Amino acid sequence: MTYSLNFIDLFAGAGGLSEGFIRAGFTPIAHIEMNKYACDTLRSRMAYHYLAQHNRLDEYIKYLKEKKEGENGQKLWDTAPKEIINSVINKEISDESLPEIFIKVDELKGNKPVDFIIGGPPCQAYSLVGRARDPESMKKDPRNFLYKYYLQFLKRYEPKMFVFENVPGILSAKNGIHLENIKKGIDKAGYEIELKKLKASDYGVLQNRERVIIVGWKKELNLKYPELKKEENPYKILSDLFSDLPERQQGEGSLTGIVHYEAPATKYLEQSKIRNDLDFTTQHIARPHNPIDLEIYRRAIILWLEKKVRLNYANLPPELQKHNNKQSFLNRFQVVNHDGYSHTVVAHIAMDGHYYIYPSLKQIRSITIREAARIQSFPDDYYFEGSRSAAFKQIGNAVPVVLAEKIANKIKEQFTYGLQ
Repeated sequence: MTYSLNFIDLFAGAGGLSEGFIRAGFTPIAHIEMNKYACDTLRSRMAYHYLAQHNRLDEYIKYLKEKKEGENGQKLWDTAPKEIINSVINKEISDESLPEIFIKVDELKGNKPVDFIIGGPPCQAYSLVGRARDPESMKKDPRNFLYKYYLQFLKRYEPKMFVFENVPGILSAKNGIHLENIKKGIDKAGYEIELKKLKASDYGVLQNRERVIIVGWKKELNLKYPELKKEENPYKILSDLFSDLPERQQGEGSLTGIVHYEAPATKYLEQSKIRNDLDFTTQHIARPHNPIDLEIYRRAIILWLEKKVRLNYANLPPELQKHNNKQSFLNRFQVVNHDGYSHTVVAHIAMDGHYYIYPSLKQIRSITIREAARIQSFPDDYYFEGSRSAAFKQIGNAVPVVLAEKIANKIKEQFTYGLQ
């Protein structure tokens, strides 16, 4: 009898890390997340997995085809058992909420031991950009201390192993004191750890995204950090990731409309499982832009395509400069690299698209929700609930699915050949 390894996902976001673990054959016990729209997305994804496992994918397809803008996912959630939908816990983890969350998780797990805990506390407080924008360098930000709740879960549920994801800035935040405190807390909870800075583009993602991945295991277990081998990644954003999607001009597309592919799946889209069960996708919607921004985009695209040079905001004509700040963030208008990998997609994409300009003069605009999701290697059948901004925020905060799956598969190997 094969035993399905299970996990709890803390600070789960829209489920990028979780999706990778589910693909690798792990079973979620609970997802805990404070953002309402991310929780709605998780509920829809849990319903999708349930329907897919029970050969009822036609019900998911029907949901996508009939979905109206402004509707939540209730029609889809009603197709799955309540315990699956209720396994998504929409709560901010705090001293006040922790007892209630523990009770819910205890009910969901029943008598089963917890095999894994995965997730990463919100990273803005550790990020270099966040510290640069905050006059006090995020020193007083309460998010600096959310790792303490992660430790509480380790102590209570004693998983065999855990995966803790965060930004590289965690290595230097408060001169490394936060990381040292995290290490001490993990050691006290009874775990060995190793951490590595991984670049997503080394593992099949078309994005130069660096993240610190901490993996820990119980001291008495003979486990180790998952050994990921760097891969050759010859694929390119424009020709391999975006080429089958229909053209969009600024403001075009629909939040809920069905989008038919205009070309067969590329090798990369098949290999990464971005194109999978459905013969269509959704959420290929482009933001509207004002004439000044469109002119800046045009200039930025020409500079990038012709000279591989990034636009410097301070060098724009005065009539195009709307921001008073001309000393910092001069790269605030940036074109996605058509001929290689994208720069890192972050939550700020929810505010505007200036940092993610589509790399073609035929479509002068910022990237769509679906294009951003593809850069994060989410499959095309993944639906992000909520508004356009809510969807972008969820995508920017996520762990790339392809990287998560590779970490999960390597971890699973240790259990398949080691502990069983």
